[in-house]
Amino acid sequence: LQLHICLINCITNAVLLCWISMSLAAPLACEDLMRPLDQLHPHRLVGRWALVAGGLSHLPSLERFRQRDSASIHFPSNSNATSLSYTRSICVGNKSLHTLFNITLEGSSFTYDGTDKSTVSSSFVHTSCRDCLLMHMDVQSGKRIHFYLFSRRRQLEQEEMEEFKAQVQCLNMPPPVVMDPEKKLCLEEADEDPEAPN
Repeated sequence: LQLHICLINCITNAVLLCWISMSLAAPLACEDLMRPLDQLHPHRLVGRWALVAGGLSHLPSLERFRQRDSASIHFPSNSNATSLSYTRSICVGNKSLHTLFNITLEGSSFTYDGTDKSTVSSSFVHTSCRDCLLMHMDVQSGKRIHFYLFSRRRQLEQEEMEEFKAQVQCLNMPPPVVMDPEKKLCLEEADEDPEAPN
């Protein structure tokens, strides 16, 4: 009988230890997946980045996001290491929308000029993809989260996309929207025909 009780206790303890290790593994995995970018060199940002996929916690915004045909951001060369600007280009149907943003870098974090730091928290997140840029935006303390994956390429390898999907899952958001790599990017403003209708 004692041997039987001892065996049951051993099994119970083993199951308990396994459960504890599994419960600890998930947060640690997410902590590693969501760590800030170690070192951001502003010159690395220069040029055009195509939006590959995006995750949004706000469902109405997610539905509007699905309507995009393509999107990209462009960082011009800049000698200033902390004050930067970039242009976001979005194509929907036959229309293109260009918006200029001015940002201030603080390590791996950045703030949008003219916005309240207490309402918008933005940062670059680490990714194993060598030619990718991962932007995380937290609006009003988690009420709205935007998570965008950009790359120099239009289409990534499966393992790179799996990593991004796991990161989105860590943020407790719906599955990300993946852009169609066959759809053309918007022309940059300097390349557009001024006589062409908007």
